[in-house]
Amino acid sequence: MTVDAKKIESIVRKILEEMTGEKKSQDGNHGLFEDVDDAVAAAVVAQKQLIKLSLEQRGRLVEAIRQVGRDHAETFARMAVEETGMGNVKDKIAKNLLAANKTPGIEDLVTDAFSGDDGLTLVELSPYGVIGAITPTTNPTETIINNSIGMIAAGNSVVYSPHPTSRKTSLLCIELINKAIVKAGGPENLVTSVIQPSLEQSKKLMAHKDVKMLVATGGPGVVKAVLSSGKKAIGAGAGNPPAVVDETANLEKAGKDIIDGCSFDNNLPCTSEKEVIVVESVADYLVFYMKKNGAYQLTDKEKIEELTNLVVKAGHANKDFVGKSASYILKQIGIEAPEGTRVVIMDVPGDHPLVTTELMMPVLPIVRVENVDQAIELAVKVEHGFRHTAVMHSKNVDHLTKFAKAIQTTIFVKNGPSYAGIGVGGEGYTTFTIAGPTGEGLTSARSFCRRRKCVLVDGLSIR
Repeated sequence: MTVDAKKIESIVRKILEEMTGEKKSQDGNHGLFEDVDDAVAAAVVAQKQLIKLSLEQRGRLVEAIRQVGRDHAETFARMAVEETGMGNVKDKIAKNLLAANKTPGIEDLVTDAFSGDDGLTLVELSPYGVIGAITPTTNPTETIINNSIGMIAAGNSVVYSPHPTSRKTSLLCIELINKAIVKAGGPENLVTSVIQPSLEQSKKLMAHKDVKMLVATGGPGVVKAVLSSGKKAIGAGAGNPPAVVDETANLEKAGKDIIDGCSFDNNLPCTSEKEVIVVESVADYLVFYMKKNGAYQLTDKEKIEELTNLVVKAGHANKDFVGKSASYILKQIGIEAPEGTRVVIMDVPGDHPLVTTELMMPVLPIVRVENVDQAIELAVKVEHGFRHTAVMHSKNVDHLTKFAKAIQTTIFVKNGPSYAGIGVGGEGYTTFTIAGPTGEGLTSARSFCRRRKCVLVDGLSIR
């Protein structure tokens, strides 16, 4: 007997929708509430219970969250693509696993100690209490997994305000995290959310007296809102990462790396290459290798203009095309892309809207300049001072150093795809809350802590 795959998928979808429905499940809320006030009240109680646990016990809760990310990476990825219409399943699976496996936990909470003739002083990292976190539709479950690990490792509880367009996916993630935490011996409602997230609910969350810290991952508007709240706030805002290629670069590798980075989850990550600025003398060679790795080059000026008018609206990316595939975008301007097309490329001047706008789709403008100094100058200009991410392909250490000093971005990737900066094929930990505007950089557990000083006078100095 053959079972229709679509029928199975439909049944699974219904089950998942029921799990994230508005009615409470028979065995409790699992972190989901009708109103922000109830979600915060439950998180207050949970946080007080959390700080009574040992660090070892807290570590077990963190491991339980990691396991949720590992066990449900594919489910989260498929639901996110289906619900939001953005990105692709393969790369979203990789991002969920990245968040689960490479987000720092309790090991990030390092104590500073000072001892001498006057005694001993400890500087410890302690929780804020309840954190309000606003999460994006671009990385819904990845951000929730990442933030939950870091915030709970630091001793906090968290109330989420997910983006409404990724509501079902986000709520399922929150529900499963709560179940895992309770099963691991932790309190209920360490991670909570409203069932129907909205702008009004987000405003209530930001203003709530029991929310001691705010964390926003999204565009300039939401970051500005949390920074205007009067509370301690971490803002992870927009980026428009330039990729600079000079005449010394390994062009074959650069071409592949740029396409790999730009096409990752259809360019949804704010870290992804958004424009290429290349020295003229090597530009044709770079384009050759980009095309060899899945780039489709638009050369017709009328088609470039048609594409621009399609994907840029009133100075912003057209939301209808954010996270869509290159072949889908090309189809809208009457072009059937060859199989294997991953990115659309085209030559444009440095002030072109495709260059100056953060598109978050696999449309990659190329700007040719005379030399590396012009490339660096233009890259700094089109990055808009977001201080988010920049990429450079070069074998000249002086060029790399000059660009790094000029651009001042939180992430600077040298001779690799942009995603190396968040730990995919690059060393170091990951985060999906990259706080350029407020300066925390790649957030981790210690980012969600207060520094407290404990002084013992004339004691425990044994040198």
